[in-house]
Amino acid sequence: MFGYVIADIPNVFIKDTVLYRATYCGLCKGINKACGNKGRLTLSYDLTFLSLFLHNVCGLDFEINKENCILHPIKKRPIAKVDALTERIGALNVILAYYKLTDDMLDEKKGGLKRSFLSSSFKKAVKKEPKLREIVKNSYQALRKLEKEGSTSVDIVSDSFATMMREIVKELLADKSSESVEKVAYSLGKWVYLIDALDDYDKDKKEGNYNVFVKAFGDFANRSLFIEKHLSDIENIFGEIFYELYENGKNIKYCFNHDFIDNVLYSGLRVQTKCVLGGKKCANTMKF
Repeated sequence: MFGYVIADIPNVFIKDTVLYRATYCGLCKGINKACGNKGRLTLSYDLTFLSLFLHNVCGLDFEINKENCILHPIKKRPIAKVDALTERIGALNVILAYYKLTDDMLDEKKGGLKRSFLSSSFKKAVKKEPKLREIVKNSYQALRKLEKEGSTSVDIVSDSFATMMREIVKELLADKSSESVEKVAYSLGKWVYLIDALDDYDKDKKEGNYNVFVKAFGDFANRSLFIEKHLSDIENIFGEIFYELYENGKNIKYCFNHDFIDNVLYSGLRVQTKCVLGGKKCANTMKF
């Protein structure tokens, strides 16, 4: 998806690092099983976290075995066995990546070659998960409409992506979903959209792309000046998201240990936000 949803690495327990790596590799295999090898190139940290989160909520424990994989054919690694939910999330990973590339094509006139390369995997994903495709498609259409209209509301624009995440979780969990889980998904989706917009402030200005922060707060020469002028406003926007994540997250009934999930939701997202506010680009820091 975007790659922003990662852990606060220095504060991750060793046991959780092993689980996360196994989930990451398991999702890679799940993408291959659902959509073929090409789809593996779309593997994201965001969807790895979603897999951990949803497996825990619905009580599906991972079976982890040491196996070889396409990138590590000699040394075996702990890999979570692919189950039905992992396959569904694998298909979702490809669908989200495809629509992100489509969005990039419309905004930046690039990404067409990558999207073409992904087309066969996308078709398999759509065949497997037509409902998820419909959710993502409708949400991106709604978002595109607001962007074309030049919407100046941070809440209204980010609602499209946030609602998409909530509806995805409802679809994947079905009767095992809950109001608290869906609200966390909504807040997470809102954070992803807004941190991406803040992270891309300078690039969007340079390329003439829509950016909700430019529309909402006025045009500044660069991101640093914008943050300097409106730091308290930005902190309030993200502070409200963090508050909603905590208030709803504490009401979720997890089936297993959720230290890693808590680390991401309550620490990792804050670290990423602080990174962007400090003028740095977000980076995927969990390397395997």
